[in-house]
Amino acid sequence: MANAGLRAYREVLRLVRRLPADARPYYAKYARENFVNYRHLSADDDLAALLRRAHAHSAWVLSKYSIDAAEAAGRLKDVCEQRGAE
Repeated sequence: MANAGLRAYREVLRLVRRLPADARPYYAKYARENFVNYRHLSADDDLAALLRRAHAHSAWVLSKYSIDAAEAAGRLKDVCEQRGAE
């Protein structure tokens, strides 16, 4: 369970690197705070829902900066879908 969360966090940070330099610190801090707040999550269904939310939010942020979210966030989507299928 924690492994999926760590993989998702890693992918989110990779996506943050695609953002403009002035936006990176804000979104890196935002991602870290959100993952830290939910690190003690116990129910698998809750984790799957949070991973789907992380993907949806990441796609929105990428599209906000005119970055193709379908191409850029593919690995994050794979991590989130794997967790939801388990």
